[in-house]
Amino acid sequence: MLPSCFMVCPGTRFMSLLRLYTRVLELLGKEARLGWILAGANLLLAGAQFAEPVLFGRIVDVLSGKAVTGTFGSSSAWPLLAAWAAFGLFTILCSAAVALHADRLAHRQRQAVLTDYFEHVMQLPLTFHSGTHSGRLMKVMLNGTDSLWRLWLGFFREHFAAIMSLVVLLPLALYINWRLAILLFMLCVVFTVLTTLVVRKTYGMQSEVEAHYSDLSARASDALGNVALVQSFVRIDAEVQGLRFVADKLLAVQMPVLSWWALVTVITRASTTITVLAIFTVGIMLHEKGLTSVGEIVMFVSFATMLIQKLEQVVSFINSVFMEAPRLQEFFNVLDAVPAVRDRPDAIDIGRLSGLVEFNDVTFTYDGKRPAVEDLSFTALPGQTIALVGPTGAGKSTAIALLHRAFDPQSGFIKIDGMDVRGLTLASLRRNIGVVFQEALLFNRSIADNLRVGKPDAREEEMRAAAARAQALEFIERGEKKFDTNVGERGRMLSGGERQRLSIARAILKDPPILILDEATSALDAVTEARVNAALDEVMKGRTTFVIAHRLSTIRNATRILLFEAGHVIESGTFDELAAKGGRFAELARAQFMVQPNMAHETARGAHAQDTTSAAVKI
Repeated sequence: MLPSCFMVCPGTRFMSLLRLYTRVLELLGKEARLGWILAGANLLLAGAQFAEPVLFGRIVDVLSGKAVTGTFGSSSAWPLLAAWAAFGLFTILCSAAVALHADRLAHRQRQAVLTDYFEHVMQLPLTFHSGTHSGRLMKVMLNGTDSLWRLWLGFFREHFAAIMSLVVLLPLALYINWRLAILLFMLCVVFTVLTTLVVRKTYGMQSEVEAHYSDLSARASDALGNVALVQSFVRIDAEVQGLRFVADKLLAVQMPVLSWWALVTVITRASTTITVLAIFTVGIMLHEKGLTSVGEIVMFVSFATMLIQKLEQVVSFINSVFMEAPRLQEFFNVLDAVPAVRDRPDAIDIGRLSGLVEFNDVTFTYDGKRPAVEDLSFTALPGQTIALVGPTGAGKSTAIALLHRAFDPQSGFIKIDGMDVRGLTLASLRRNIGVVFQEALLFNRSIADNLRVGKPDAREEEMRAAAARAQALEFIERGEKKFDTNVGERGRMLSGGERQRLSIARAILKDPPILILDEATSALDAVTEARVNAALDEVMKGRTTFVIAHRLSTIRNATRILLFEAGHVIESGTFDELAAKGGRFAELARAQFMVQPNMAHETARGAHAQDTTSAAVKI
């Protein structure tokens, strides 16, 4: 959907298009200098193109025996013919140079803007990506940069020259013969009114067309990304029908737009014949009165033909901007999205941290209403393992996301080694944090490429060592290409356990002082989980480790366990301490058969009896 600035009255739509087109030209960036040179060349072309009809008319007058004065005046046809050849040669060479450099400029800058867009999107927060389909973002990137390329190319190849030609032609026509020039002005007025009418009729329709294109792209990408689900539930026909339904709606909106612009084309062609007839009619009448020559009549017929051509190019230019406007607006909407989390101007690159982590009264809310975490305070010393447990939505993942600055808290602060994380550059902060996600995230690349995400310059020996510690070397060595084996889209060529072990190996290879394990062993079978846990126990030594877990067996030896509920830590302590309290954690432990049913109760009752005895002794 277009922003409110595009939901405007018809009288301001041309201004909206003009502002949008101005921004398109501003994106030329480093190519702006070449753009100005090309614009100057277009201006020269605009002037040179009109030498041909003027010289043609003067030659006709000379050959008919009429004395020629004023512009290109001469008593002989040969100098006029030589001037015509010179202007023609200049036009050919200048046009070729403009076309060549315009092509190169448009292609270079398209790639530059595409790369900048991609970098910008990758820096946007997870909240943005959670609410925006990746297929839509790809469509916006490709369509937007293609639109920019077409407009840049059209501008420097013909559109700017066409506009400048009108600026040169009309005053020139007035100078030569103002009576015949009035016909050309009338033609321009008709074109302007007609184009304005069509834009007013179709502006909203084209925006709706682009919205349907976005829906089409998102739906197709969604189905392709879940092809296993589609096939297993026998939904191929249903998905095809759904896509066809969206395509039909798109065509239903697109056809009226095409019809209106086809009408412009038909009237443009008809105007050529009508205008030429009008010039001949008025020209004959003026010639009979001695107010014009045969050469001037021929000249104005050429003017009229050229004017029609230039007006067609101007209409094509307006049509191009009009058609591309919704795509460009979507592109600029994404490009204008400001990352909620970004480097401060004075942020520093800290190097390697030791891993002292402090949360101080941290509060964060996604919607501004219900806090995801509230007044969260705890400290993790270097080398400690802190486990975060609790029901889904309790705030565990949010707390960890705040640590590596997926978001920034609304109040409170988080420190690492005594420094507020907001004072560190994002790159240096995240270099110090390794993450093993619950869902193993892998690129459609080789195993080696996926491992080197953690350490780009890693040697094969280092990758082998990391894979061995993550219990992944065995299945890697089984493959024919070993570390060069492609894992497929999202790692689908591997099993769930293999994907997870690769992600663990990736974190091991990164060797960060702070490690985050987000249900890191959830996709493993019991035997492999035991082996990976043994490897993780070794890897976690000397690192500050945060473990998000639902299965309490994975956090039995944690230094401290934080039990989250509704964004608060309601219990804190070691496994045995929390089990002995007989509180909510003890209930979870009993539900997962981590303690005997009566163990926590008996322990709590014994503690209570001891307290009572001590009180009696004191009395």
